[in-house]
Amino acid sequence: MSKYLLEIGVEELPYKFIPSAVSQLQESFGKFLDNNHIEFGDINVYATPRRLTVIINGLADAQPDSEKVFKGPIKKIAYDENGNLTKAGEGFAKKNGINPDDLYVEDDYVYAKVFTKGKDTKSILTDNISNLILKLQGSHFMRWASHDEKFSRPIRWIVSVYNNEELPVQILDIKSSRFSRGHRSYTAPVEIKNIDDYKDELRKAYVIVDQNERQAKIVELAKSESEKIGATTRISDDLLEEVTYICEWPVAVVCSFDEEFLTIPDEVTITVMESHQRYFALFKDGKLTNKFITIANYIGDDFSNIQAGNLRVIKARLDDAVFFVKNDTKKPLEGYVENLKGMTFQKGMGSVYDKTQRIIKLSKLIASSVGVENLDNIIRTAYLCKADLATNLVFEFTELQGYIGSDYAKLNGEPQGVVEGIKEHYFPLNADSELAKSVEGQVVGIADKIDTICAVFASGKKPTGSSDPLGVRRAALGIIKTIIENKLNINISDLIKSALELLPVQAECQNDIEEFFVQRLIILLGDEYKKDVLESCLNNNPLSNLSDYMVRVNVISQLDNPMIVENANRVIRILKDTSFDSVDEALFADDAEKKLYEGMKEIKFSNDYSDYLKQLIGLNALIDNFFEKVLVMDKDEKIKNNRIGLLTELKKDYEKIADFSKLH
Repeated sequence: MSKYLLEIGVEELPYKFIPSAVSQLQESFGKFLDNNHIEFGDINVYATPRRLTVIINGLADAQPDSEKVFKGPIKKIAYDENGNLTKAGEGFAKKNGINPDDLYVEDDYVYAKVFTKGKDTKSILTDNISNLILKLQGSHFMRWASHDEKFSRPIRWIVSVYNNEELPVQILDIKSSRFSRGHRSYTAPVEIKNIDDYKDELRKAYVIVDQNERQAKIVELAKSESEKIGATTRISDDLLEEVTYICEWPVAVVCSFDEEFLTIPDEVTITVMESHQRYFALFKDGKLTNKFITIANYIGDDFSNIQAGNLRVIKARLDDAVFFVKNDTKKPLEGYVENLKGMTFQKGMGSVYDKTQRIIKLSKLIASSVGVENLDNIIRTAYLCKADLATNLVFEFTELQGYIGSDYAKLNGEPQGVVEGIKEHYFPLNADSELAKSVEGQVVGIADKIDTICAVFASGKKPTGSSDPLGVRRAALGIIKTIIENKLNINISDLIKSALELLPVQAECQNDIEEFFVQRLIILLGDEYKKDVLESCLNNNPLSNLSDYMVRVNVISQLDNPMIVENANRVIRILKDTSFDSVDEALFADDAEKKLYEGMKEIKFSNDYSDYLKQLIGLNALIDNFFEKVLVMDKDEKIKNNRIGLLTELKKDYEKIADFSKLH
C-alpha cells in the first residue's frame, strides 16, 4: 500500500476558515477515493495559518479491474432470422465498446460483458487535485492575479509526493514540487524526501504542522509560564482554537500592565485581553492579576519588543475603558433607560425602550406562573435589563452587555437579585455556557427571548438553514433549557400567544413558532434520547408542560415491552380515523369485551407515569384475549360501534403517555 502527501501553501488564512477547511478536506478526499473505488487506510488533515496538508495512508496504487454485465434487446430484435446482428444489435455492441462476437444470449436476451482495467491512482490524483482544493467553501473568498477562480487566500506553493517521489500536480498557475516552506522567519527551503518525516522536517523549520500537537503545546506553555509566577489561567475553547490557528511556532510570553487598571470591572479587562488581543488572563487566588500571557508566533528568546508592543496596545484599550467607566457612572443606570427610546430594536417592532416595556409585562406573567410572590425585583430587573446598551462602555464593547449593567447596578446599590438578574437574563451565552441561577435572571431572560423570537417571526424573518436573525435558535434553546433545568411551570404556547399580542405588528405565526420550538426541543435532546421516543411523546403538546414531557420521555426511553407497542399499534390501525364516544356494557356480546373493559376501568393515573405504564402493560393479556375472541367489525352496527368505543377509550389511555405508532 502507498502514501500520498499534498501540502497547499498559502498566505495567512483567516483562523475561522481553517477548522472548516480541515473537515471539508477530510470529507471530500474520503468521498473522492470511495467514488473512484480506490482503497485507502486513513486520511490525516493538518493545518496552520500558511498551509493545508492532506496525508493519505494505506492507499491502493490503482482502481480494481471491473467487469460489468449489460442487458440488451431481446434476441429476436438483436438478430435477424439468419442469425446476423440487426442495427439494434450492432448499436448495443458499439454503445458498450465491445466486439459484436462477444455478445451472448441468456434467457432470450442479448448481454454484453464489459471488462474495464482500473486506472492507476497517481493519474487519478493528478487529474483531480486542483478541483478538490478549489471546491473548498468559505466566506470572503478572493481572486488574485488574473485568476477567475476564488480561494480563501492566494496559493504560493504546492508539495505533492507519492511514495516519496514527486507527483506533479497543478492548481491555477502553481506547479507542485517536493519543497515546502518553514516559518516566515526561516528562509531555507524544506525538502520533503520522505512522507514519514514530513512533520519532523517542518518542526526543524519552526513549524508544528499538526494542529492538535500545536494546541497541546500552547496549553503546556501557558500552564508552565503561569506556574512560574504562582498564577493560573483560564482558556476558553474558542480562544484556544483561535490562537492555535494564528501561529505555527507558539511561544508563551508573560506581559503585564499597570495595576491601576484593575479598578475597572474584570469583565472589561478580560474582554480586552481575550476577545480583542487574544491574551490569556492570569489569576491568583481567583482574582484577576495585572499579568497576562500572549502566544507569539516567534523564533528567538528576546521577548522585550513583544512585551513592550503588547503593553502599548493593552494600555490604550484599557485607558479607553477607564474613560468610559468614569463617564458612564456620572449618572445611575436607570438614567440610561430613557435613552433606549432612540435605539431601534428592529424595523417595525419599536425601540429598545418599547421592548423593555414588553419584557416587564411578560415577566409579570411568567413570575405568576412560577409562583414568585414578590414581583419588585423581577420588575426592577426587567426595567433595567437593557439600560447598559445606552452606555459608552457597552457601545465600545458590545459583548459585555449585561455584565456592565450588572456592575453599574451594583455600584448604584440595587438589590443583589437585580444585579444578578441583569447579567443572567442573557444566559446561556452559547450552547455550552451556564444558565441563569437567579429567579430574576430566569424570568426576565425568558421574557426577553420570547419577545425576540416572536418579533422575528412576526416580521417575516424566521430562521432558515443559512440565517439565524437575532440568534433566535439560541434564544429558543435558552428558554427550553432554563425551563427544563429549573423545572419551571411555564406554558410556552400561552407565552407565545401573549408575546405576539404585545407586538406592534400582529401576525398569524403562532403555529410556526410552536413548530420551531418543538424542532429545537428535539435537537436539544437528540444526543441523549432516541428520536422515535422524543417524537412519540409529542402527542400531548409538550410546550404546555415541558416537565411533564421530560418525565414521559424518560419513562418511554426505558420501555422494554414489545407487546404493549404491538397492541397499541393494532388499536391505532383498526381505528384509523374512526372513533365512537361511548361504551355500553349491556352491548358486550363476549366475555373478552367485559374483562378488557373492567381491566381498563381499574387503571388509575396519579402523575406517576412509570406506574401508569405498568398498568397499561398489565392489560396486554386481556387485549390479546379480546382480539382472539372478538371481531371488532361485527355485522350488528350497535355491537360494532360499541367495540369501536371500547378501543377508542383504550387508545386514549395509551395516548396519555405517548403515541406508540411513532415507536420503532
